[in-house]
Amino acid sequence: MFSLFVVCYLLSLKNIFCTIIFARTKFYMENTYGDRMSYDLIIIGAGPGGLTAGIYARSRMMSTLIIDAAEVGGQLVSLYPDKAIQNYPGFERIQARKLSDRLYAQVESLGCEIKDKEKVIDIMDSDEKLVVITDKDEYHTHSVIVATGMGMFRPKKIGCKGEDKFENKGLYYILPPKEELIGKNVIVFGGGNSAVEMALIADSVTSTTIVHRRDELRCDESNTIALKDSSIRTVMSSELVSVNGDDSVRSVTLKKGDETFDTEADIVVILIGISSDLEDLKRWDLELTESGLVKVDNAMRTSRNGIFACGDAVDYEGKYKQITTACGEAATAANSAYKFVKKPYWA
Repeated sequence: MFSLFVVCYLLSLKNIFCTIIFARTKFYMENTYGDRMSYDLIIIGAGPGGLTAGIYARSRMMSTLIIDAAEVGGQLVSLYPDKAIQNYPGFERIQARKLSDRLYAQVESLGCEIKDKEKVIDIMDSDEKLVVITDKDEYHTHSVIVATGMGMFRPKKIGCKGEDKFENKGLYYILPPKEELIGKNVIVFGGGNSAVEMALIADSVTSTTIVHRRDELRCDESNTIALKDSSIRTVMSSELVSVNGDDSVRSVTLKKGDETFDTEADIVVILIGISSDLEDLKRWDLELTESGLVKVDNAMRTSRNGIFACGDAVDYEGKYKQITTACGEAATAANSAYKFVKKPYWA
């Protein structure tokens, strides 16, 4: 009797094992295109929007690939990794790089495949699927979310004398690590949130000046108050004429009205915005707005079937560009992609 029980038990285990193997094989076959993996969703861009879209896609158990032409994190790591973010829900204050790291870790833990330093060249139609062609490979997918942010961005330059000569020799477009600022005269150019926040970071370790070409800053009120409470020297209504020095920066020449004067400087940080390369959006045959960004409906659908978009890559009336905005749009885009691919009865 006992032997019969053991035999039956082993046979049941065998059946369960075979069922699991069959299910896994069926899943693989259904998600393979020839010799290549076919995904439910490919997300182009690994900034906060793209990573959030990955989180929501994986909650729906969609096979997901995230591709980024640079490094994971987008502007959080490329432009202001040391910036203190104070308006992201759940954190009174979090460093930009740490927020990026947390998002990255969450996406990886959910099983998203991520490829960085791989540029998407084109998105082509193929039967009932899309083919994403990169500079390294091509991938087949049922849907795409464009979350490229402002594209392959680069910092805006002032265009003054000495700017090119001293780049990376005391002149930067991103704040150097704090330990490199100690004992130096730092001058930050710009009047937006990034400029003020970087000046506040520098002020915590060294003498800092912020220069703005207008008579009023354009940052959030909370940053204006923090600036007033700091020891930062402000020079308003002034323009940068030249950056001066020998092997490295020694001073800058400023112009205020009819007056021109020199100010000592060891480190110059220019934070006046970024220039965007949005040519990819045109090449991908997406309908664009007058501002050159992707036109979407309230479900984050683009003009091409199966392609959705979110974050700074999209534009609509009343758009407020914030990290949380990108994340909200990403959730909507991922849900729309899920409904498009899986076609649940309730959709």
